[in-house]
Amino acid sequence: MVLESFQVGTGDVPTVLLHGFLGTGRNLRSLATAWSAADPSRRFLLPDLTGHGASPIPAPGADLFTVARDVVDTARAQGFTGALDWVGHSLGGRVSLAASLHVPEAVSRVALLDIAPGPVPYDLSESGMVLGILLQAPARAENRKAMRATLTDKGLSDGLADWLLMNLVSDDQGVRWRFDRQALADLHSRVNGTDLWEAVERPGRPPMRCIRGGRSRYVSDADVARLEAAGCPVATIPGAGHFVHVDGARQLLEWLLAA
Repeated sequence: MVLESFQVGTGDVPTVLLHGFLGTGRNLRSLATAWSAADPSRRFLLPDLTGHGASPIPAPGADLFTVARDVVDTARAQGFTGALDWVGHSLGGRVSLAASLHVPEAVSRVALLDIAPGPVPYDLSESGMVLGILLQAPARAENRKAMRATLTDKGLSDGLADWLLMNLVSDDQGVRWRFDRQALADLHSRVNGTDLWEAVERPGRPPMRCIRGGRSRYVSDADVARLEAAGCPVATIPGAGHFVHVDGARQLLEWLLAA
């Protein structure tokens, strides 16, 4: 499956930047632009992952390996050849690990942005909470303001509500969700439950590293110890939460450039 995507940069080092659950490629545009300016040797592909943004709905039973294959198919369709550098935030990081197992010939290196390889507990998953509210929201509304009020009335913060509203499209009846919410809910339960430690701990894997937000709980101290024991160094941005590319943009870029 070929996904909706856009590119930044014209260099020779092929790099895919993958967003988190309920996001789109646009979430990482600022990172790609800053990275490209600092390192013109790279060419970035930023897809909307399967079921997200303007990309096709996932097939029944789709999992992390399905999504990884879709990213590779998209890269090839866009002229990206050989092994790619994979940089993934949250779900995007888990897709990158799955790619290293399922399509290893397409993976040269992996950088994980605030995500660990193990299954994500439901009570830890902010995306699970957001998804629960999203499923309760109406399929359409008169306008963005009305949909925003519905989301905030159900407990979403203004910031999270505005982030979700990026997934609305307008038509002659008002606004509606761009994605299939139930298909995403089904995908969410499968991708969060997958154990990907094999990708990090197996012999002969590609180089991997991880950066976490100091205020985030997605990469625990126990995860750090296990990652580093497997030869995957972990850095921490002290003041950042889960969205390290927003909260610690400068520190993240420095870390990426130091590879």
